[in-house]
Amino acid sequence: MRQNIRALLNPIIGDWYFPDVKVTDVLEIIILAFLFYQLIKWIKNTKAWMLLRGIIVLAVFILIAFVLRMNTILWLAKNSIGVLATAAIVVFQPELRRALEKLGQRDFWNAFMPFDTNKTHGRFQMKTIDAIVTACYEMGKVKTGALIVVERDIKLTEYEHTGIALDCIVSSQVLINIFEHNTPLHDGAVIVRGDRIVAATCYLPLSDNMKLSKDLGTRHRAAVGMSEVSDALVISVSEETGRVSFAVGGHLTRAVPQEQLRGKLLQLQDKAENEKKFTLKKGWRKDEGKTEK
Repeated sequence: MRQNIRALLNPIIGDWYFPDVKVTDVLEIIILAFLFYQLIKWIKNTKAWMLLRGIIVLAVFILIAFVLRMNTILWLAKNSIGVLATAAIVVFQPELRRALEKLGQRDFWNAFMPFDTNKTHGRFQMKTIDAIVTACYEMGKVKTGALIVVERDIKLTEYEHTGIALDCIVSSQVLINIFEHNTPLHDGAVIVRGDRIVAATCYLPLSDNMKLSKDLGTRHRAAVGMSEVSDALVISVSEETGRVSFAVGGHLTRAVPQEQLRGKLLQLQDKAENEKKFTLKKGWRKDEGKTEK
């Protein structure tokens, strides 16, 4: 069939060369293109963009040296590539770690591990949502700054250990008392796991995203930074304006109304319940198959 088609097209295409493209070749191109696109997208939003620009400048100089046959410069460039690569890895270690963490947070990962036992399903109850929303807007009315981290699938034990351990049920009164001015626990963030507050005065990583607005303070940058390195929902109450904002996946939504914050928390709760039902259903089918055998 292929020979017949080529015989028909031979008068037109002549001696043109056409490579033998397979399905795996097309798939490989798509995967590499996707990875390259994600790499460029990640680089542009981090300090690695400066590194890339520096590499481009060095490459231009090396190309000029190659054209003009400057052997000394070429020798130096050849023998310093390994050192420069190691230095880049050391300098940009936080960005590389963040990129790998982002890769592990992709939603399609759940499709390959539907029975992950480390997931926290049925995340929190309605009274917890009501308590968080009420506390945030009550503190906003009196311009009390607050930073609340709602943990999801990724455990925040590393950041929990930077603060003071607590173990109490989430309530609006407790949250307001924690962030009250001149109290021992008001400085830092609170981490909420399920229906309980597990730690207060926690230190969060600051975002180095250069696209963030310059009028954002440390609290909002910490909220964005925490959402960049985890899948948590981070709620921030501004001490200057009293406005409530939240950050998810490195994106900050500012000055949200009360119902929008409640809707976001309900969305996380519904997602957790759906994942739980899916896991239980798949597990039941698996057990049923074993029984039938």
